[in-house]
Amino acid sequence: MFSSVAHLARANPFNAPHLQLVHDGLADLRSSPPGPTGQPRRPRNLAAAAVEEQYSCDYGSGRFFILCGLGGIISCGTTHTALVPLDLVKCRMQVDPQKYKGIFNGFSVTLKEDGVRGLAKGWAPTFIGYSLQGLCKFGFYEVFKVLYSNMLGEENTYLWRTSLYLAASASAEFFADIALAPMEAAKVRIQTQPGYANTLRDAAPKMYKEEGLKAFYKGVAPLWMRQIPYTMMKFACFERTVEALYKFVVPKPRSECSKPEQLVVTFVAGYIAGVFCAIVSHPADSVVSVLNKEKGSSASQVLKRLGFKGRMMFFFLKERTACFRYVAFFHLCFLFEPGVWKGLFARIIMIGTLTALQWFIYDSVKVYFRLPRPPPPEMPESLKKKLGLTQ
Repeated sequence: MFSSVAHLARANPFNAPHLQLVHDGLADLRSSPPGPTGQPRRPRNLAAAAVEEQYSCDYGSGRFFILCGLGGIISCGTTHTALVPLDLVKCRMQVDPQKYKGIFNGFSVTLKEDGVRGLAKGWAPTFIGYSLQGLCKFGFYEVFKVLYSNMLGEENTYLWRTSLYLAASASAEFFADIALAPMEAAKVRIQTQPGYANTLRDAAPKMYKEEGLKAFYKGVAPLWMRQIPYTMMKFACFERTVEALYKFVVPKPRSECSKPEQLVVTFVAGYIAGVFCAIVSHPADSVVSVLNKEKGSSASQVLKRLGFKGRMMFFFLKERTACFRYVAFFHLCFLFEPGVWKGLFARIIMIGTLTALQWFIYDSVKVYFRLPRPPPPEMPESLKKKLGLTQ
């Protein structure tokens, strides 16, 4: 068993940064060809510009953060609202699997009972809640990324960039979920309790009268359980996937790609990230759906009833891609019964599409407002000299 633990320690995504240089293919830089003028290729850090162009503001300025927050509002509010019918069926499958046996059956039963209008239940709290969440998620992510990068310095920012993405996204999501929790609670009540309320105006006063403020925030801890791993995966997987796509798939540097070509790469990376997001966060999503429907239950009680096993397992995973390791580690450490996974297929479709569209819209907003969009990071020249990778 101890040998397995040792293998796990070496394979984990937070391993020492100098070992990650080998994974990134940087050990061969000594033999890499010079640039077109005979000079060494000039590196870029996280905040460097891809091409020389006129930006509407400086990277890391107050205007930059405000417009990033606006991009988050547009990307999260519109996409989540557009997918309300799928989200409604997914929630009903989680809280009443006997009645809603699958995604297609769920749509059929809902249409038969509530008609087409019934598929739009919960659109108002969805739009308001996820707009507020998008503001905090994307806006604070950029804030924390700059803050933590300045604390680490240029060289450590590059070496520990995956951990930087994880820390910045987790910090941002902590505040985003506090903004989302009240509307999420109202949405689930409207969608999963027939006859309780049909609109936010009916649901919110009724919830407050029955349970006070607790009704709106009792789901915030499960939300953190669901959304923080989800967002960490969403941002870290996206950032590293973009980096990998430009390195191994796209036949030319990003600086030579047109804006539409860059946005296609953004969409593809967003969808890949979304699939992993759905898997990592689904157990907690099931708990949130059931908890907001029931009165007097705790998150731990719901989780045990749905089928939480809680067994620890150690493993060795040869796959070098960090995102695969996060998913495998999470779900091999914490085993769940099938009840926790109800609605996973619908959630993968929803979250994959959702995440891809969110990144596409968010990046499009940056393009529209001419905001700085840093390219995939490259090793700083000072670090290359320290490692003896340049003359």
